[in-house]
Amino acid sequence: MAGGRPVSAVAAALGVSRPHLSSRQRTAPRRRGRPPLPDAGLLAAIQTLIADLPTYGYRRVHALLRRQAEREGRPAPNVKRVYRVMKVHGLLLQRHAGGEERRHEGRIAVDARNTRWCSDGLEIGCDNGERVRVAFALDCCDREAMSFVATTSGIAGEDVRDLMVAAVEHRFGRLNRLPVEIEWLTDNGSCYIARETRRFARDVGLVPCTTPLESPQSNGMAEAFVRTLKRDYVRVSPVPDADTVLRQLPSWLAHYNEVHPHRALGYRSPREFIARLTPEGLSGN
Repeated sequence: MAGGRPVSAVAAALGVSRPHLSSRQRTAPRRRGRPPLPDAGLLAAIQTLIADLPTYGYRRVHALLRRQAEREGRPAPNVKRVYRVMKVHGLLLQRHAGGEERRHEGRIAVDARNTRWCSDGLEIGCDNGERVRVAFALDCCDREAMSFVATTSGIAGEDVRDLMVAAVEHRFGRLNRLPVEIEWLTDNGSCYIARETRRFARDVGLVPCTTPLESPQSNGMAEAFVRTLKRDYVRVSPVPDADTVLRQLPSWLAHYNEVHPHRALGYRSPREFIARLTPEGLSGN
């Protein structure tokens, strides 16, 4: 304002000193940036997702929203905005209050597919007291669950050998021996260290590797998969009996492979990661 006279006139009209009015002008807050976007549409999309996936936190919800936006050719919401909307509406997950997770030494993940596979088992308890035992095989690069076996009895060496065959055929088709050697990482369960199982592994081109004794957490990627399966699928699904669990298992693993976002994969699913990583996309190796 030229000469400061308008400020003096306003100060006189308000009955305050000119320096006081000038200081208030300097300290008045200024809104920066664009106004906030309306949240109703985003909130509805978030609520739709977590209705089916109640164990997903804001980062996985954002990954699914980003995936939808990419398919529809529109901009994806910012992850901070997703966090803010979920926080305001009480949709964030509670922090884990359990004990400290067991740590493993060494690096299990590898940079190339079909370099190291890992396997482990889990038990699913049913409402009627029945139990389903599951063994699975993962690729330590892309995290894809390549194969699984399930039974209401214990997992035996024969089941593990069937698991190996299914994993090999999933990645390479029917053949007698793998074109390259692949590490096969497991714990020291009797079904894995049985002499016939280890011999069979070597015959098909797998190199048996076991975790240190009394240190199953050294197979941490397989342990993480067990936690994911129990938290995101078993816990939120009906499990009245073994037959129901056995019917649902294939759809759980299909969802895990095709939809479930992984932090280590840039919050993409294993199949998304494979499709972006390899020219042949989802076709085997």
